[in-house]
Amino acid sequence: MSVPSLLLATRYGRLGASSRQRLLLYRGALEAAGLRVDVISCLDDAYLRALYEGRPHRAAAVAAYARYLPRLVAPRRHDLVWIEKELLPYLPAALERLVLGRTPYVLDFDDAWFLRYAQHRSRLVRWLLGGKFPALLRGAALVVVANATLRAWAEANGARRVLELPTVVDLDLYPPTPEPAGPFTVAWIGTPMTMAYLAAIVPALQALARTGPLRLLVIGAPGFAIAGVECVHAPWSEAEEAALIARAHVGVMPLPDEAWARGKSAYKLIQYMAAGRAVVASPVGANRSVVRDGETGFLAADEAGWIDALARLRAEPALRARFGAAGRARVAAEYARQATAPRLIAALAEAGGFDRAPGGR
Repeated sequence: MSVPSLLLATRYGRLGASSRQRLLLYRGALEAAGLRVDVISCLDDAYLRALYEGRPHRAAAVAAYARYLPRLVAPRRHDLVWIEKELLPYLPAALERLVLGRTPYVLDFDDAWFLRYAQHRSRLVRWLLGGKFPALLRGAALVVVANATLRAWAEANGARRVLELPTVVDLDLYPPTPEPAGPFTVAWIGTPMTMAYLAAIVPALQALARTGPLRLLVIGAPGFAIAGVECVHAPWSEAEEAALIARAHVGVMPLPDEAWARGKSAYKLIQYMAAGRAVVASPVGANRSVVRDGETGFLAADEAGWIDALARLRAEPALRARFGAAGRARVAAEYARQATAPRLIAALAEAGGFDRAPGGR
């Protein structure tokens, strides 16, 4: 029997968290299981750097797309294609199906990406692409989604088979680390594109800073500042992100209760918990599933809730330690690559129609 071949069609390179953590994270495990794995990426790191730094990025996107298009002969040379969101951004579903031919494909979503077209400000985009994702769902051998909100959307729009698989970490990269010395430090990790979510808890952080020591560690979003609150910034890097999170006592993930946010994965929370840190989060979307309120952290629905949760964690190191240990144990059981890879590999083997699940370790 020939070795089954799988193509990972990612939206971004390693700088893109969704590509890195939802597809590329599993490459080693897939190869160890007996699959031949290749990768093509649509938008490269140069595009994302321009986007994050607020520089003009359309030229970088066009250049990346131009390099990508000639590689689209690859899907037909594989037994299965695992696609992050879509194969051809801003082009109709019919063109994607033409590129794929008869090759079975898997779609992967970690956000409510369908809203990008269905609620686009351009009437032309809505008309041309508003039905793109439902059309792709109906033809997919498998749809992999990060949370229950996305699962409900996929099932309602005709997906034949859905696997709910959270965005996870490689736990080996998050060794247990003691809490840092110094003032009580709250961490937030993200990008300049998502730091507006952090702004939602500015009043709570200002109130806390007036009553005791408080430092905000912002990872990946330079320039974020709050009057009256000490803000420390650290540039994100793949090699350092776990160590950066370990510099804090608590990790936070505020979100508004809106459609896009309800479709987000709770990846920040999983990172904090993997590092053994207590968490505080808005009770929105996947946050509700990941955080066990009063066991691994707190869910805070309003300003008073955020103040109470963070004040209590600041005052009680033993509570932080208990939450941190419980959170790390939960990640090991449910939100680590080591736990999720076998389920994913079995689902991909079935989607590809392989005669048997790939062997190997």
